[in-house]
Amino acid sequence: MFVKLPGTIYTAAKAIDAAGGRGLPLICDIRFEDQVKAAVEKTVQTFGGIDILINNASAISLTPMTETPMKKYDLMNQINGRGTYLCTLTCLPHLQASAKKGRNPHVLTLSPPLDMRPIWFENHTAYSIAKYSMSLCTLGLSREFAQYGIAVNSLWPLTAIDTAAMSVIVDDASKNTVGRYRNAYIMADAAMVILSQNSREYSGNFCIDEAILRQQGVSDFSVYKLDKKCPDSELFPDFFVPEDIYSQAKAPPAKHEFVAAGFAGRKAKL
Repeated sequence: MFVKLPGTIYTAAKAIDAAGGRGLPLICDIRFEDQVKAAVEKTVQTFGGIDILINNASAISLTPMTETPMKKYDLMNQINGRGTYLCTLTCLPHLQASAKKGRNPHVLTLSPPLDMRPIWFENHTAYSIAKYSMSLCTLGLSREFAQYGIAVNSLWPLTAIDTAAMSVIVDDASKNTVGRYRNAYIMADAAMVILSQNSREYSGNFCIDEAILRQQGVSDFSVYKLDKKCPDSELFPDFFVPEDIYSQAKAPPAKHEFVAAGFAGRKAKL
């Protein structure tokens, strides 16, 4: 059973407006091509184009095959892999137009580094197939879109992140681990670093939030902890993170000013 998360597209738009941006709430189920096309068209009409696509939508069910009927399997794969492909396909003409105007277009997908070890599949094969499908889009499209000057990268957290989804997928016995999570600001700051890179030079990367920020010179990550007293060694690790991720990570050119801007009011140490 999938649980409805708190909040609506309208409360999200209000939060964007309150932060100084401009929100455009659009009802869209990315399983349906007509709805995606309508949402993209309305976005272009409202803002004049599309420079950045963030593939964030995802469905999750951490269940074994015996508890994953085809309806659940189909839903996860329709939203995760197919949805990422469909949204990228629909936005492509506008991203190409952005590239021709020199506006540094990016596609950023929230998906993990590709790691085909059984440990990441054995307890929730259906979800892993669906999630890694998003990463396969990054792998292939980064090469395909190089000719256009469109960057395609993935971003994934090193630790568990406090989101509405996490609040409903963990069981009651695990509720006391929330203090070992980080807040979503770390993902926002890492995304800002990626999206500030030259789209013709930085593409095809599977970035980890903490790794990419450390490569930018960030050394104090306490600002992201829900429980400031929680030792780093006790932070709850996320799924799909290879042990040697730091040695594999590719650092973009240092642009400390972009990171610093994202830390406004949060007293992070650069």
